[in-house]
Amino acid sequence: MKVIWDDKAAEGRVSVENYIFERFGYDRMERFSADVDNSVDMIKDHPASGPIDPLFADRQKAYRSVIVGGLSKMVYSAEEDAIHIVAFWDCRQEPERQTKQVVDNEKQQ
Repeated sequence: MKVIWDDKAAEGRVSVENYIFERFGYDRMERFSADVDNSVDMIKDHPASGPIDPLFADRQKAYRSVIVGGLSKMVYSAEEDAIHIVAFWDCRQEPERQTKQVVDNEKQQ
């Protein structure tokens, strides 16, 4: 199954990785990056493994999410042949602001 990262989701991942690198160093950033890759592999093999995200329960499309590294959320939707990662953010941020990423992405499709 193919994994497609939305541009904003990829930017969110890089932003979190940069923050971890600046605060905690290269080794911790590498562990986080490996956690992200492992989570992507998990949802690629088992697309329904992440629960339907309650922030998007009212959307027509089913958006699921997984927590990565304890403080980051990766939001995705599963299609027959692809996983679309539509958002990636630090969970310590305002959820209302972050959900806009998914809604904007949905409008573009």
